[in-house]
Amino acid sequence: SCRGCFACWNKTPGSCVIKDDMQEILQKIMWADIIVWSFGLYYFNVPGKLKMLIDRQLPLVLPFMTKESESGGHQSRFDMSGKRHVVISTCGFYTAEGNYNSVIAMFDHFLGKDGYEKIFCGQGELFRVEELNSRTQEYLDSVEQAGTEFAHGKISDETRQKLNEMLYPREAFEAMADASWGIDKETGVSESPAYVFTKQMSALYNKSSYSGRDLVLEMHYTDVEETYQIIMKQNGCEVIKDNFTEFTTKIETPFTVWKSISKGEISGSQAMYEKLYRIEGDFDLMLNWERYFGTGTPQKSENKNSEKSPTFMLVLAPWIAFWVSVPIDTFTGAAVSIAVCALIGLMCLKNKKTVYDTVSSAAVTGFSILLMVFPALTAEAVSLSYFSFGAMWCLSCLSKIPLTAWYSMKGYNGETALENPLFVRTNRILTLIWGVLYLATGVWTYFLMRSDFSAYIGLINNILPIAMGVFTAFFQKWYPPHFASK
Repeated sequence: SCRGCFACWNKTPGSCVIKDDMQEILQKIMWADIIVWSFGLYYFNVPGKLKMLIDRQLPLVLPFMTKESESGGHQSRFDMSGKRHVVISTCGFYTAEGNYNSVIAMFDHFLGKDGYEKIFCGQGELFRVEELNSRTQEYLDSVEQAGTEFAHGKISDETRQKLNEMLYPREAFEAMADASWGIDKETGVSESPAYVFTKQMSALYNKSSYSGRDLVLEMHYTDVEETYQIIMKQNGCEVIKDNFTEFTTKIETPFTVWKSISKGEISGSQAMYEKLYRIEGDFDLMLNWERYFGTGTPQKSENKNSEKSPTFMLVLAPWIAFWVSVPIDTFTGAAVSIAVCALIGLMCLKNKKTVYDTVSSAAVTGFSILLMVFPALTAEAVSLSYFSFGAMWCLSCLSKIPLTAWYSMKGYNGETALENPLFVRTNRILTLIWGVLYLATGVWTYFLMRSDFSAYIGLINNILPIAMGVFTAFFQKWYPPHFASK
């Protein structure tokens, strides 16, 4: 620490009598273009060692007073103009607001109020919690963006606004912070890691997700044989150890597995698909986990449904037009089908197009042109069209993402659903069933087209798909929880 001997002013001007590494640090300060002051907040100011370093800058100033400071000050011994300073700090309070007043006053005094850039962040202890990486990394990305902007001039207002956002609301952060100490607030007795973790998870509960009834999430950690219930109410959440009530949803999982999921080491959907944990009761809570316990910012949690997404009408409309109109009148029906395929291009302006939309329009156009040239092949062409449609469904089962997944993902968090192996598996089964149905339809259509019912073939062949639609709606709700319960 500085001895306050002032030898650097009158005996060894510009040089400290203490011979240590500070000599090198002063040289670096003198020649630096940018100086970054980075520290954690210690009792509302800089840590003691950093304050000692600041005190040891005395050789950089002259003993003579300057008129530039209203409250008085000393002239700089060297030309320090043009240097840029950044002050970066985190604290353990829910907000930085009001907790850096003494820090700001100090840096304002020796750097000038407009002489430095500052980034102060509350909730700093959360950056070491791996389970919260999805949220903290968003903030760190903003810090990195701020660094890029600062290097090229100044931090933009948009980035600055992101830097001033709290990581979590005060109530959630303080609940997580209190739980992180692992001791009971009333008795001071140590708590088990599983209980601490469950309390921290419950702190993320989003009260705005309340649907009108209390939900009970039961967590049974099979490897440590501990069970807790999270009661999700309108005005908040609580964790109980005993006197359990009937659960809404129960998760049986090794504690190590659930920790890995929360850290992002494995996705929850992948772990479920690999049967690393099982679920009983209402599966809706799992489908809407981010809504109840979302770790991202509110803006990001509403994301993907607003983007362009595929619509099943694009793939289905050309085929329906062909199947209904061609059996009534071959030439007119073929013309109508080509017109519908042309209109599909306009519909794509509002919806995302898939390869199946393109294949459908191309195939129906091809069949329609064929019938305009060879109208006698109506029966064969209509039958083959059903068979082709079914083949497209079946072949898509061999791809990474089956056909129906593209059109049902909007109701399951958008394209993120395509990364969910259970969602893909459910849709692969449905796609195969639909494909087999249309392959079979192609066979009986060939014979119906040669009967008195040929004009009504389009209507007849729509009856079974309607029933299949009802089955699809049922299967989508039944199969995932059935799989998860195993």
